[in-house]
Amino acid sequence: MKFDIIVIGSGPGGYVAAIRASQLGKKVAVVEKAELGGICLNWGCIPTKALLKSAQVFEYLKHSADYGINVKDASVDFEAIVKRSRGVAGNMSKGIEFLMKKNKITVIKGAALLAGNKKVEVTSEGKKEIYEADHIILATGARSRDLPGVAKDGVKVIGYREAMVLPKQPKTLIVIGSGAIGMEFAYFYNTLGTKVTVIEFMPRILPVEDEEVSKLMEKIYKKNGVEIMTNSAVESVDTKGEGCKVSVKTPTGNVVLEADIVLSAAGIVSNLENLGLEAVGVKTEKGKVLVDDNYKTNIEGVYAIGDIVHGPALAHVASAEGIICVEAIAGLHPHALNYNNIPGCTYTHPEVASVGYTEAQAKEKGYEIKVGTFPFSASGKASASGHKDGFVKVIFDAKYGEWLGCHMVGEGVTDMIAEAVVARNLETTGHEIIKSVHPHPTMSEAIMEAVAKAYDECIHL
Repeated sequence: MKFDIIVIGSGPGGYVAAIRASQLGKKVAVVEKAELGGICLNWGCIPTKALLKSAQVFEYLKHSADYGINVKDASVDFEAIVKRSRGVAGNMSKGIEFLMKKNKITVIKGAALLAGNKKVEVTSEGKKEIYEADHIILATGARSRDLPGVAKDGVKVIGYREAMVLPKQPKTLIVIGSGAIGMEFAYFYNTLGTKVTVIEFMPRILPVEDEEVSKLMEKIYKKNGVEIMTNSAVESVDTKGEGCKVSVKTPTGNVVLEADIVLSAAGIVSNLENLGLEAVGVKTEKGKVLVDDNYKTNIEGVYAIGDIVHGPALAHVASAEGIICVEAIAGLHPHALNYNNIPGCTYTHPEVASVGYTEAQAKEKGYEIKVGTFPFSASGKASASGHKDGFVKVIFDAKYGEWLGCHMVGEGVTDMIAEAVVARNLETTGHEIIKSVHPHPTMSEAIMEAVAKAYDECIHL
């Protein structure tokens, strides 16, 4: 069967690329060996947010007296929490199935292999079929990285997939890695009552974030009972006994920790195996497919997007890349993606969101900067809602007024960060933000106030 475009993988890169291609009049097929929606919808972004919401509701109940409401005997039904999360993921996957039908996209179940000459071989239940397309887009995503000395068995030493569907809540948990995935699971399990220890190789948690963000989040986590071990590395995990014995190298020497479960959350690795890349000559470098600004590989008619190419391994990045890729195929001449204007979000409580340069990065780039920080403790909406932890921090180029970066910790900041993303895309100056009237009382006022602080015009500090 012949198509204009075959997309291999149906995650947020693949299914978005397929839908946009269909909108542009292309005959499209998607090859998927697992569930439609990929890791994001089934085992990543969406189900984890359902778990985190359950934890947040339980946190509200535990502190209901702070709001003048008495709730007695609130307890955790771990199985029900997991069941709800899986239900949310299942419904989202069905939604993608509907979108495939709506856009007349052919879904081919099976494992795909590049067969050369613009052909794709798909194997399903032992049967092989060949499909042809003028353009083949690889969107196969990534999986949890295996660490030396930390062999995952899926029972005691687990990755993020198993962490979402554990049969029972562990009493103790060690999380290796303090990026977004690690800290989200640390928040989830700690809030439900598990004793959590986070081990991070770098000097601070959430190491890609601005240093002030990392410091505040570490303080909040420790206050909530999470043990944080930075500048530390797990050397081995012994699973012979009932639980796990974890050998950790710390700045003050080696220690052995014990826990029911060890969660390895230290990064991901691209799914490049068994795709036929070597056979057809697709170039890769350091575990990533090499592509141009339109995601074209060195092989005519073969493209790659998402976690398998260089750039942030984020769902919204994969979607944006997929759209650019198919628009370029259709001859629309799309703009190249600005990777310095990609928002990053961590859905803990409080949340973390950022875009652009950190203060340290801006200085390293040689900018003379103006920095403004507005704490939510000075926000009327934050006080009324009982969420005063956090701040908004903005960084501007002092010479030309370019908005270089925005960093937030607080309630709902993952929704608020879009203002900074759009403003930076429009090359908005600080004074234009100050003069844009923000509604009162809202958490979003803190953005305006932080910008005003950078320009010595802040009213409420």
